[in-house]
Amino acid sequence: MNDRPDKSQPSTGEPTNDKPTLFGTVLPFAKRWPLLVGVIAGLLLRFVFSGYPGSNWSAMTGAFIFGTPIVVGAVTVYVAETTQRRSWPYYLYAPFLANCLFVLGTLIIMIEGLICAIVIVPMFALLGTAGGLCMGIVCRVTNWPKQTLYSVMAIPLLLGALGGQIDTPDHVSAVKRSQFIAAPPATVWQRLNQVDNIQPHEFNASWASKIGVPMPQSGITRDTPQGRVRESRWDKAVAFDELITDWQPERFLRWIYRFTPESFPPHALDDHVMIGGHYFDLQDTAFTLTPSGDGTLLTIEAHYRVSTQFNFYADWVAQRLLGNMLETGLTFYQNRSEKGAKKL
Repeated sequence: MNDRPDKSQPSTGEPTNDKPTLFGTVLPFAKRWPLLVGVIAGLLLRFVFSGYPGSNWSAMTGAFIFGTPIVVGAVTVYVAETTQRRSWPYYLYAPFLANCLFVLGTLIIMIEGLICAIVIVPMFALLGTAGGLCMGIVCRVTNWPKQTLYSVMAIPLLLGALGGQIDTPDHVSAVKRSQFIAAPPATVWQRLNQVDNIQPHEFNASWASKIGVPMPQSGITRDTPQGRVRESRWDKAVAFDELITDWQPERFLRWIYRFTPESFPPHALDDHVMIGGHYFDLQDTAFTLTPSGDGTLLTIEAHYRVSTQFNFYADWVAQRLLGNMLETGLTFYQNRSEKGAKKL
């Protein structure tokens, strides 16, 4: 009697897992080729979409942002299905992982910055999951998965070629935060206009600082022939001016931003999130000081612009990033003002 399995028998369609390795446990296949091919497909598209900001082939176009993760997910599932039938959970988590590895790969070969990678990976992972699930359904219920894959891969290239015909709207929004400070308005006002020697630990609570966004070092208001200007200096050699447009001592302060080509040295910020750039801009920031009991209620409101073909996601990210920075700034002004009040 031959106890060996009969290889001529048809497959049951169930995933196999003969090797008790880490990948054999997490993913129902021994070889990593489906993941690798998916990652390579994503990287190739990233090289194609390497154009300057605002061009059809920029990595910030909707063609790349929506199309690439779907392609990565679909390629991953298609390659896996060429060897054996995969499970429904596989169609979800393998494309999810492939897209995370694709984003990691852009960091490793230094064609993407840390800030962009972190903020985009949730969207990529979810879109990749959708692409993988759709390809899994196609593989199960149709006889044309290869034609479907070719069509999916052509979509971002076609949309890229037509990029100039797709609208890129401007979306202006605001973020507002408030904090009670146990110090009189005069002390808070002074800290808003004369603050220097900012230490890194004073902004450690900002998750923006943890992903590489420069943090402030000083902000000094000066009288100039053109009016009052707050000179703002941040780490990574970032420097820009804040032109004061409304000055009501101890009550209200508002400024707009003046950025120059030298404001952000190379690699201080990712090109795709450059302040004052094609896709994102800070328009103004206003401070309202309201006497409240023995202290001051300080309110900060910042207006910003996002200009992308995926403004719903860009605005969602901006709201959380700027909101966190405003909250950290309020805590900073609170600590500095309350320490100043104690010295009086």
